[in-house]
Amino acid sequence: MAAQILDGRRIAAEIRSEVAERARVLSRTGVRPGLGVVLVGDDPASHVYVRMKTRACEEAGLHARDITPPADIGQADLLSIVDELNADPEIHGILVQLPLPRHLDEREVTERIDPSKDVDGFHPVNQGRMAQGDPHAFRPATPAGVQELIRRTGVDTSGAHVVIVGRSNIVGMPMSQIMLQKDPGANATVTVAHSRTRDLGAVTRQGEILIVAVGRPEIVRGDMVREGAVVIDVGVNRVEDPSLERGYRLVGDVAFDEAAERASWITPVPGGVGPMTIAMLLRNTVTSAERIGRMATAGAAPAAG
Repeated sequence: MAAQILDGRRIAAEIRSEVAERARVLSRTGVRPGLGVVLVGDDPASHVYVRMKTRACEEAGLHARDITPPADIGQADLLSIVDELNADPEIHGILVQLPLPRHLDEREVTERIDPSKDVDGFHPVNQGRMAQGDPHAFRPATPAGVQELIRRTGVDTSGAHVVIVGRSNIVGMPMSQIMLQKDPGANATVTVAHSRTRDLGAVTRQGEILIVAVGRPEIVRGDMVREGAVVIDVGVNRVEDPSLERGYRLVGDVAFDEAAERASWITPVPGGVGPMTIAMLLRNTVTSAERIGRMATAGAAPAAG
């Protein structure tokens, strides 16, 4: 079997087009959705990613405000930046790029974000409401993008066995909560495995849908994939490759060529989940702007998430 490609770039473009139309509708009411991005320090990869987000915002008609404090910023000063964005009526979504330098408390910073502007979906209010099945809670962009990628491809998830490899608060754990919901593109039976799982292959071979987000290059080999499975590779890893001028290549957490021989669908790396993450972030931001606008018209404070 040769797997079909789950084209994240194509589907992300569809979502960004929808976002742009919603932004145009908002613009007629005098509202331009705004995203505030805080990037601490000068990590090159993070700066590239933030530039991609900023460009995507501009293309979709959103306003992006980038704040780049130095790596040695103190906790109090960083919290003040978050407070400023919380109070800014032109900012409808706030994203603090993680990870932060070690001397900063990520949890405190995340919890300082107004839940109604938490378009990254990491605030405990949004995560708790998501776990309870609240459809209005903001969902983390990467897991939400994975679900949307599966749903728009027409894969039937209802009753399917989904195996997730990875248990991070950014992908693995919220992914499991999302796929358990009684929603289209979910309603699945979910198993969560990780790098310490005994006989990992025995678990992954059970997955009709296999989602891998563990951050280890090609940890899932072809013989660990069930015949006909849908394989979603969230990982992006650099591995040395002297044959290339840049000296490295990007690979996922799945050995692509091997897995593609057994899977029915598979995401490439890059070009699979990555574009979906940015598209879902933009969608959350426009949703926040719509909600805040409705609440302002009604004279009430916006609900969290």
